[in-house]
Amino acid sequence: TAARTRRIPLQPVADFAAVPGHGARGVLVGRTVIVGNRRMVVEHAGAQVPEAALAGVLARGHTPVWVVADGSLAGVLGLADVPRDSSAADIAAMHRRGLRVVMVTGDTHQTAKAIARAVGVDEIRAEVLPADKAQIVRDLQGEGRRVGMVGDGINDAPALVQADVGIAIAAGTDVAMESADLILMNNRLSDVCLALDLSAATLRTIKQNLFWAFFYNVVSIPVAAGVLHAFGGPLLSPMLASVAMAFSSVSVVANALRLKRFGR
Repeated sequence: TAARTRRIPLQPVADFAAVPGHGARGVLVGRTVIVGNRRMVVEHAGAQVPEAALAGVLARGHTPVWVVADGSLAGVLGLADVPRDSSAADIAAMHRRGLRVVMVTGDTHQTAKAIARAVGVDEIRAEVLPADKAQIVRDLQGEGRRVGMVGDGINDAPALVQADVGIAIAAGTDVAMESADLILMNNRLSDVCLALDLSAATLRTIKQNLFWAFFYNVVSIPVAAGVLHAFGGPLLSPMLASVAMAFSSVSVVANALRLKRFGR
């Protein structure tokens, strides 16, 4: 967008390759160009990163992305994720439900801390490679925690599979959605709390239906077997017994259908 605004023609890129968790490289107008984090710049280009430029980017809470052309440092880009206005309230809602919120990101520690302070995240794991996200989930599970992982990218798929509950966002990648147990149809963090509340309501309804079905049958089956008649009472007509049985099923279904109005 910046190039088009400045009327700079976009040149084709040859031999493009993405390096997961690091950046990308390709050949542009005969020059080998690398765009990535510090590790990629040092390991793949051998370029030295000036600390002064790095400090300026980090001071603004941005993630530095370095640009190297033919082994020489050409510049640095400062990228920043701006939290939504509702994010802090959504995190607070999770805290009220007794949840501990951990942010796992490939961004630098300084950037992650800036975001965490803004939204109230409890713990951060920064500069994490895609392959390490699943290990972080395993580590948390090893501490005896039940882990729900929310993600939307290809890099999140292994962690979504490893988590006790993998939660994907419909606006994310197909791989993430295939790996998740639950898919949020809207790109809203508040829907995580809604999903938790709906799950609790569903479990509560299941328990209600089991209780009333058991109680109803404990009372009705002896009556249908003629217990009342043994003590001088009436016999239950087969027609009434069938209606009573149908009413049992209808009551269970009707109670479950109340969940359709959940959250409205």
